[in-house]
Amino acid sequence: MNPRMKRVVKAEEGEVYDIELDAEILEANRRIAEENRSLLRRYNVTAIDVMGSTGTGKTTLIAGMIRLLKGRYRIAVMKGDLTTTIDAEAISRYDVDVVPINTGKECHLDANLVRKALRTLKLEDLDLIFIENVGNLICPAEFPLGSEKRVVVVSVTEGPYMIVKHPFIFMDADVIVINKIDLAEAMGVEVDKLRMDAETINPRAKVVQTNCRSGEGVGEVVKALGLM
Repeated sequence: MNPRMKRVVKAEEGEVYDIELDAEILEANRRIAEENRSLLRRYNVTAIDVMGSTGTGKTTLIAGMIRLLKGRYRIAVMKGDLTTTIDAEAISRYDVDVVPINTGKECHLDANLVRKALRTLKLEDLDLIFIENVGNLICPAEFPLGSEKRVVVVSVTEGPYMIVKHPFIFMDADVIVINKIDLAEAMGVEVDKLRMDAETINPRAKVVQTNCRSGEGVGEVVKALGLM
């Protein structure tokens, strides 16, 4: 096992906030998120929440950003998944600390799980944490984690209507990434239309087109996040 891989952080029985939301649950998560943010600021660590459906390229985007930024920042990654550590192990090959977070049946990370994961890291030795959320375009929108910025990744392989069908997660995004643009023609998807949908739903977000597998556009994502 890669020594940079931390132990898996798991949700205990009754600990994960259910998606049947009420005001008390959301408020409890908000309070913990603010505590996480305060802790990170105390150590001058920037956390970036990366969200999107399964298969959109979140892990590949994070890997690309690590390659670009590793000489500038001390980086760690939290990788949310239902049960596996497959993507976490892939990221650990880049010689950064990785905390796998297994949510079990839950479709999102919450602030409490991130708080538990933060306890496994030496924050004084870090500058930047990428938090890859569970692959979902619905549940994570309601659960801030304490990050400074949010990135939402959408892929042309999801079809032409994913942004308009799931607007809420894009409304709070700081950066919207339209990935796999090399496959747009084959999928019959107009990238410009996806961009217009994103800009209509969230005019303040920066929209970046990428092919994360080749690295195209990854530097623009980094710049949009203010990291370069």
